[in-house]
Amino acid sequence: MSDLSASPTAAPRRISPHAKRGGVKAGENRFGILLLIPALTAFGLVVLFPFLEALRLSFYEFTIQMMSPEFVGLDNFRRILTDPTIIGSFVTTLIFVSLTTFFSITIGLGWALILNHPFRGQAMLRGLSLLPWVMPAVVAAFLWGWIFNSRYGLLNSLALDFGLIEYPVAYLSTNAGAMAAVVITKTWLSVPLFMAFFIAGLQNLDREQIEAARVDGAGNFHVLKDHVLPHLRPVMMVTVVLGIVGNLQHFDTIWALTGGGPVRATTVLSIEVYRRAFEQWDIGMAATVGVVWVATILPPAYFYLRQLMMRAE
Repeated sequence: MSDLSASPTAAPRRISPHAKRGGVKAGENRFGILLLIPALTAFGLVVLFPFLEALRLSFYEFTIQMMSPEFVGLDNFRRILTDPTIIGSFVTTLIFVSLTTFFSITIGLGWALILNHPFRGQAMLRGLSLLPWVMPAVVAAFLWGWIFNSRYGLLNSLALDFGLIEYPVAYLSTNAGAMAAVVITKTWLSVPLFMAFFIAGLQNLDREQIEAARVDGAGNFHVLKDHVLPHLRPVMMVTVVLGIVGNLQHFDTIWALTGGGPVRATTVLSIEVYRRAFEQWDIGMAATVGVVWVATILPPAYFYLRQLMMRAE
């Protein structure tokens, strides 16, 4: 019979600290994936599935008179290249995006430079400057529609009082006036967001460097050109791309203010898709325009995400 007391006692198994950390990290990764499931599900149902369905319908002709879609291949995309109304919508979109992005960033930067300097009431003015951003776009459209109104608008009233015009002007009834109205409205809504970006960037600006430049005799223009703008270049790139992406997909302000008129003067791609789908009931062409519209948004969106990932690293 063997002596159990003589058998060596089994040493306890030791777990490596690296294994412990690896297990904890794997558990955290699994938990993170679980947290992403609701967001990914919502994204798939609200964004991905409708886009894939629109991509499928872009290869079909499907109108309200048809019982079922008819496959036409690339004919819808060929029609886009020869349809003057769609080409006009592309041109209008480029004009709207270019003007709105330029003015929003320029005014936002200038306002940020003003609010970055300490003065009495600075905090309150910063808070008030954010009000247009939190205002619903449709409410802002009605507000500016009242300002531009030809009969009782504030703009005509002031212009008549100062003798700038002899009779009221129907701004929203002219092509240039309607485009100016939607650009001003969208700029007014966008300036607070860009202002906040630039103020955040200015907080990290080296004050001693600015003071040294002023001691050397640099004026405001040279300080802005040689020190402030180079420091804000990364923020500027992000805001430009963000502004382009946001303006490319803008719909509500233009629709509430002008409805895409007069005579398609403010019909951007978002308005074009809506009209094709819900006024003309040409679902196939609406889907095709929507696919091309998304294709115009993807390059700046990819550049924006790439910039964010590079800054995160």
